[in-house]
Amino acid sequence: MTDDGRPAANLPDPQRTLIHTNWAGLQHAYGPATDAPDLLSALLHPDQSARTKALDGLHGTLHHQNTAYEATVPAAQYVAAILLDPRTTRAVDKDRRSFPGCLRAELLQWIGSVADTVDDEAEAIDRRHGLSLTAYPPAAALREIRPQLFAAAFSCTSDPDRDVREAAVAACIPLLDDPSLLHHRAAMVPRLREVLGISALWQYRERAIDALNAWGEDSSGIEGQQNPYEFCDADLSDHASFGHSLGHRSADGFSDDPPF
Repeated sequence: MTDDGRPAANLPDPQRTLIHTNWAGLQHAYGPATDAPDLLSALLHPDQSARTKALDGLHGTLHHQNTAYEATVPAAQYVAAILLDPRTTRAVDKDRRSFPGCLRAELLQWIGSVADTVDDEAEAIDRRHGLSLTAYPPAAALREIRPQLFAAAFSCTSDPDRDVREAAVAACIPLLDDPSLLHHRAAMVPRLREVLGISALWQYRERAIDALNAWGEDSSGIEGQQNPYEFCDADLSDHASFGHSLGHRSADGFSDDPPF
């Protein structure tokens, strides 16, 4: 814990992660992750198009189709370690399927998406298919670093930018399935209600309702999705999708079968 009571991230220095990780010995969606250092460092590039391209690669290469790869683990540590870098407050390109927010909000959404792949729901889905998260090394490794990722995400839950605050609180939810972090749930309940629960985005409000219900907390008073077909019917320019973050799970939990 830090002096002000916040959980300490204890993350490796991001430059050390870039330089000293054996990326060639790790796999991402398209083979050895030799391109990962350039991709990750470009997240802080001064050019907006370069940052946007790097963000796309973060999703499409290092976490393709919501899959955990060997290279996803150090990539997640790098992303978590740069969250408070002032350069993450820069903009990235948005399209009509994008949710609002600067690069920091996008990185938090990515951390939340990575955490979703190893949360309790993912574990239950695997068990129903006769599989085990702990038997898949990248998933097991991601579970090991959940306390680090939570501490980094939690540090953004009071960010002055509303989009960042919402993304940070949402990212914390799946990370709090870690047994060592369960005691933090009580402290997160007010943030679920006061940040996500009053969000203009129904996806965040639904996330708050689901989490509160799962934690045995009161979710009354939070307005859920009024129109069950809103996701399909809404104008996509009006933030109808979480882009890379929430909403990827199918009825069985994943948009594609997990590799583990």
